[in-house]
Amino acid sequence: MAINSAPETSLLSLLYRSYPNAVSPDATEPDLQTATPKIFPQTNFSVAEEADIKQWLNTISGLQTALVKDDKELVSTILTQINSHLATRTTLLGAKPSVADISVYALVAPIVEKWTPEERTGEKGYHHIVRHIDFVQNGQIFALRIPDEEKIAIDLNDVRFVPKPIDPKEEKERKKKEKAAAQTPDAGKPLVVGRGKPEAAPKAKEGEAKDAAAAGAKGEGKPKKEKKEKKEKPAKAAPAPAAPPSPSVIDLRVGHILRAVNHPNADSLYVSTIDCGDAPGTENTSLDEATGKTVRTVCSGLNGLIPLPEMQDRKIVAVCNLKPVTMRGIKSCAMVLAASPRVAEGEDSHAGPVELVMPPADAPAGERICFDGWSEGEPEKVLNPKKKVWETYQPGFTTTDDLEVAFDMSAVPAVQGQEGKPALGKLKTASGVICVVKTLKGAAVR
Repeated sequence: MAINSAPETSLLSLLYRSYPNAVSPDATEPDLQTATPKIFPQTNFSVAEEADIKQWLNTISGLQTALVKDDKELVSTILTQINSHLATRTTLLGAKPSVADISVYALVAPIVEKWTPEERTGEKGYHHIVRHIDFVQNGQIFALRIPDEEKIAIDLNDVRFVPKPIDPKEEKERKKKEKAAAQTPDAGKPLVVGRGKPEAAPKAKEGEAKDAAAAGAKGEGKPKKEKKEKKEKPAKAAPAPAAPPSPSVIDLRVGHILRAVNHPNADSLYVSTIDCGDAPGTENTSLDEATGKTVRTVCSGLNGLIPLPEMQDRKIVAVCNLKPVTMRGIKSCAMVLAASPRVAEGEDSHAGPVELVMPPADAPAGERICFDGWSEGEPEKVLNPKKKVWETYQPGFTTTDDLEVAFDMSAVPAVQGQEGKPALGKLKTASGVICVVKTLKGAAVR
């Protein structure tokens, strides 16, 4: 059941109920322009983000006015704008929470409640607004105190149409072109007299050139200039020999799944928030407001194979240097390592059963994991997908009869024959503990 009171009254009540220390009980209307830093004191907001919050509050105010006037065309325009903006963002600011998100919830949630499933997630539906409403009312990052009976009932598995995901790079390039087109080009402006490009010096006439040469030849008493001896250039240093191929180029780490949810646009995917030990500000990470940790968002095709409760608050092994990919509208920045039975060519490799690779429960997030005997060098920053690095080494990832995860040299032609390397290198943490699976022997690990 949605909040049924007038929007401003509803918002003020929601803010005071959820953040009594930030909102005065004597307030008669919400002071939204200054509310965000009071409600989220642990989050730092830049000047640009504060300006964005103000702009969104104005947009939301415009939506409220359009609703009061029953201006359906303007309402549709503003909702489409919000929906498009949220297509590549978790919140209106991207990942950080703000009072603007709560304002959208207070105003739009009653509207969403009345929408049909087709209006919510049909071909012309507002998929991303629906996802945002569910996130705001349930997310720990907002911690809104809303009784269950007042929350909007949203079935995340009822998706009538899956929209084509927006490519962030293409969107950025499009906006860049629009900005460039809006600027006045310099081309076509008349040149200022006397400030054009300097003309090249005229070439000497052929006859004058010959006369000058002859005069130079008749000069007497002038010693000829000795030619300078050319200095030999130092020989270039020979390039360092390439390191022998090794699975150590793959960045394997202990990861801590803080939480996992169903993907809003894909029945087979989970979306996990994982602490991989990254430093704050690292590319492809974000700040988890609930814990203050730097985290990665990871999509994994484990829905239906591993129960969602088993994906909560647990340690896993993460592959951290694969190139990020967008999966049904959500950017995935790592991969969760799991084992499954080997299948014959042409059979479904994702049929199950599937078991997560387990590092020691007390291993810290971010601890490096390597195959015994293959730990030389540092992992590459990002694996080049064109070079098929992951595809080269993954066939050697396996489990033993003792349920230990290992690297089988014989399964990877690129490393066969290297002297001093183990035929079967166990997957170990830096502290020397071997990673294992529950029951699968001789399984493929990927």
